[in-house]
Amino acid sequence: MTLWWLGYPAIGALAGFLAGLFGVGGGLAIVPLLYILFAAQGFPHAHLMHLALGTAATSIIFTSITSMREHHKLGNIAWPIVRAMAPGLILGAALGSGFASQLPTRPLVLIFTAIVLYAAGQMIIGFKPHASRQMPGTGAQFVFGAMVGAVGALVAASGGFLSIPFMVWHNVPIKRAIGTSSGIGVPIAVVGAITYFGSGMHAVGLPPFSVGYVNLPALIGIVSCTMLFAPLGARVATNLEVGKLKRVYGIYLLVIAVKMLHSSLT
Repeated sequence: MTLWWLGYPAIGALAGFLAGLFGVGGGLAIVPLLYILFAAQGFPHAHLMHLALGTAATSIIFTSITSMREHHKLGNIAWPIVRAMAPGLILGAALGSGFASQLPTRPLVLIFTAIVLYAAGQMIIGFKPHASRQMPGTGAQFVFGAMVGAVGALVAASGGFLSIPFMVWHNVPIKRAIGTSSGIGVPIAVVGAITYFGSGMHAVGLPPFSVGYVNLPALIGIVSCTMLFAPLGARVATNLEVGKLKRVYGIYLLVIAVKMLHSSLT
């Protein structure tokens, strides 16, 4: 065991709490931190981003399921929306993660950073779409689900920064939108994890204790704490106005994404 491994449970605690609090998978927080930790340990640059995405996507399966169960207990999930979007989510996640697994690290970092900056900007300005219409039909939800799945798999996240505003815009109450987002994140995480795992099975020069694009010490360290902290975040989301916390989270994402981009370019 190395001292670097002690950082993985801390990442897991942060990701789990954020997953429950905001209805996200936590990938936007996990991936940049894993990228920085993996780079500090001297992991091959060619595999840095793929390992961060694959490990994050696999850990988010546990985070999303734990968060989803807690929100289900609290009655915060609109299951008809999850079922309508699920086929599109699966298709989009397969395409998004498959595309990402074929890209070199540097352009993948650029794409990731662009998506994170968009999500961070939403949080910092407190973007709240005006509820002005009802949810569209199954076909439109399939198409939107495919988009959320593709973008989510590209950044190993649940796509909550897309799905929550979409649902609020369509008259879904914010707490119910957050809870529903946790259910939407499960198929994205499962398909993304399978794709990153499979695409990395024949990669050459992976660091020790890695299976495909999944680093096992990081996965175990993260999961050991995410499942403890996700229920706490879900309970806080039910009883607290999270607007100010979201802005702080947005600023954090902005800083960490810029740091990761700088690390990649230099």
